[in-house]
Amino acid sequence: NAAMAAQMSDAHRRFLQVLMSHGIMEGSEARKLHRCCCEIHKVYYAHDKLDDFITTINIRLQPLFMQIRKGMSEGDGRAHYALVNLAETEITKMASDYAENELELFRKTMDLIILSENGFACSTDILNLADQLKTKKMKKKEAEQVLKIFVEDKWLSERNGEYTLHTRCIMEMEQYILSIYQDTARKCNICHSLAIQSQVCETCGIAMHLPCVAKYFKAQTEPRCPHCNDFWPHEIP
Repeated sequence: NAAMAAQMSDAHRRFLQVLMSHGIMEGSEARKLHRCCCEIHKVYYAHDKLDDFITTINIRLQPLFMQIRKGMSEGDGRAHYALVNLAETEITKMASDYAENELELFRKTMDLIILSENGFACSTDILNLADQLKTKKMKKKEAEQVLKIFVEDKWLSERNGEYTLHTRCIMEMEQYILSIYQDTARKCNICHSLAIQSQVCETCGIAMHLPCVAKYFKAQTEPRCPHCNDFWPHEIP
């Protein structure tokens, strides 16, 4: 397979370096970067060959237990590319960056998000946990600062005081979350990846991402559950 055997070039190296510094990139940004890297290093550029280009990098990353993964933003359904670490669960990777009580706050926030109806936890509920931490209690102000850092580091994203897991976090932690929250974490019935922000069928309990819901019901006059065929009770985004 020619694509599989393609040599790693300076264009590939530059692409990897830029992606590393961002951690995650939207599909359109990644496509721009692909073109830019090929042009700078005078390497053959084909606009529809980004995935092959990335495969070449991924082959070189295998021995390092790293991988560039393609995923979807739960908010708008757009493709994203992220550099993920396969060697250690993300919680252990986070352990080198954060204090014990910060990690405990993150885990508790993740509990709230995953156990919620809509995939969001409100700041009030999160901040109320701060003085119940087992490792070392946090003052509200301190906890607010820590939440800000989790947003900056792309573990959480925030909208009007509501927190959810960042796209990058979901891409990195999917396996971890599915194994830790076996009874509560759901996969999307349409795209089969982990669904945090989702709508759930009230009859059979299947979940669908909001962008997947929008796409699936686009052509249907009366929205019915793809699994049990009961009426879909939610507002279609």
